[in-house]
Order: sequence, then C-alpha cells, then structure tokens
Amino acid sequence: MMDEIKAVPVKQTVELDALERLDIRVGTIVTVDEVRGSDKLVRLTVDFGSFQRTILAGLKQERENPRELEGRQALFVVNLAPKKMMGELSEGMLFDIGYSDGILPALAVPEREVPNGSRAG
Repeated sequence: MMDEIKAVPVKQTVELDALERLDIRVGTIVTVDEVRGSDKLVRLTVDFGSFQRTILAGLKQERENPRELEGRQALFVVNLAPKKMMGELSEGMLFDIGYSDGILPALAVPEREVPNGSRAG
C-alpha cells in the first residue's frame, strides 16, 4: 500500500519564465561517497555528458545503502549557486519526490535511459 500524504494547497501561480530559468538535466550518478562528519549527506559525482558535478544530497537516513544509486540516472538542477555544506561544495541539487510531504523520497528519473545532459522541460 502506498503512503498517504496530507493535502496541501497548490503553491502560488508563477509565470512560465520562472520554470525556464531552472536548468534541469539528466545525469548518471557515477559514485556515492560519505561526507565526513555528516549523518545525512552523501557526495554524488554525477556525469552530465559534457561535464561532471559534485552534488551533496541528504540520502543517508533515507536509504539503507545509498551506493545502490551508482549507475542510475536522475534529474538534477545544475544552475543553482554552489553551496558549501559540511566544508564541501555542492554544485547542484538532486530532484526527488516525497521529501516535502514527509514520505520516503523517491528519485525523479526518466522513464527510459536518455543521453546524459538531456534537459527537462
């Protein structure tokens, strides 16, 4: 049985250009490594075809073995300002589904394999 979520209002309406400013791309998670001193964060090395990024994600408490994600494609925001966390720089954000609703998050993934760097939208 699927988890139930509490109904929340739809967020305020935005113009299409707000979405178009986000650069959301498919990348393959190459490695998942520990972030020293963090009980939540892991360091993802992600291949976007023409470039790679290091992206920190709070997956430790969501998955028994975050390394199971190695080799999987997922959606990432790649044009966020870099952010320092636990002394390391994160160069993007992993998209997931469910975290904001308090359920076990699932990756936002393409339905079939696509070239790394493919844009969403």
